[in-house]
This record gives sequence, C-alpha cells and structure tokens, in this order.
Amino acid sequence: MKTVLFDLDGTLLDTERIYQKYWQIAAKEAGYDIAPETFLEFRSMASAFAREKMKGIVGNDTAYDEIRNLRKKYMNEEMAQRDIPLKKGAKEALALLRENGFHLAVVTATAEKQAEEYIARAGLSGALDKLISAHMVKNGKPAPDVYLFACETLGVAPNSAFAVEDAPNGVISASDAGCRVIMVPDLSEPDDALRTRLAFCAEDLMAAAQYILGNHTLF
Repeated sequence: MKTVLFDLDGTLLDTERIYQKYWQIAAKEAGYDIAPETFLEFRSMASAFAREKMKGIVGNDTAYDEIRNLRKKYMNEEMAQRDIPLKKGAKEALALLRENGFHLAVVTATAEKQAEEYIARAGLSGALDKLISAHMVKNGKPAPDVYLFACETLGVAPNSAFAVEDAPNGVISASDAGCRVIMVPDLSEPDDALRTRLAFCAEDLMAAAQYILGNHTLF
C-alpha cells in the first residue's frame, strides 16, 4: 500500500509559529527567563521528554507544566477566534498524492480531539484517511512509537512508508521507526546530523509530493 504519513503542526498547518509565540509569552509570565530559540527544541516533543528537558534548563520540576498550561490557555483563546492557517501547497499536495493512489494519514504529537478539530476547520478532513496521535502510544516523539503504531494500524511496513516532517523531533521519530523521511523545514533548517536521516529535504509540500511520486517505486 502506497502510504504517506504527515506531521500536522508546522507541516500541514502553519500553526507552529503561533505555538512559539505563546511559549515565549507564557514563560515570561510564569517568571522564567528562557531564550526564544530554546522553545524550537520542544517542537513535537512529548510532554514526558519535554518536562525533563525543561528541568535541565531552569532547574525546576514544575516549570514545564506551569509554562505549558499558560501557553495552552492563551493559544486556545486565539485559535478559537481565527482561521486555521495552512502551509503552502498543503491542499494541492494532498490532492495530488490521493489522485495517484496514496493512502494519507496524520501522525501528530497533538491530542486526537484537538487535531481532529484543526483538520476539520482547515478543510482537510476529506483529504486524509487516518489520524494517529502520539497520545495513543506510551512514548511520543522523538521516540519511534507513534510511527511504528501508525504503520501497524495501516498495515504497512515502515520502510515502505514516507513520513513528512518539519522539525527535528519528528524527523528522529520517523527515522528511528524506519520510515523514509522527507523534511519540509518550517522554523529551522536541518543540521548535518539530521540530514543523514533524510531521504529528501523539500522546499515545500508540493516539492515533497513530487519527490514521493518520483521515488516510491525505488524501494
């Protein structure tokens, strides 16, 4: 089965920059002096891993949850009042892949209910066959569990599935699961180490879709 697994925030939806905005606002309000670029390291990272990472940065066991709860509050207020922004070429890329017989799924760190809402409001529900949330597995990204679970659920071998991601934690998760990873960088470019995990680094989603169409029979 020809399968492509897409991350959601920062990959299909142009929401990651909004997350970053409210991480920074929430940290300041909670009384923590954290460099803005530090929060880029938390993209797609499961709470269990992020909690320990934040503790290492500020030395406080409760900092991550304090900041995250404020971030969720402020972001939810904004997202309830605005359109869900799409990444460039999202609808066109999904349509092109579906026209060529690919099964398409979302594999996201976001909770299932919120992901479903955002997908519906963005007008993507009919373009996707399945939603897999990291909340369905023991360990979220950057652990490989969610991609392994997605492949098992869809009945496809990981090494025959493409995974499209925008951030390092997602790339590591998909790569360690054995998927063929395409990165469409959002807020940062891959370093040399991350590039070794990629089958392709695409300028945008249409470039990713074109690569998939041209290379899916090579494995």
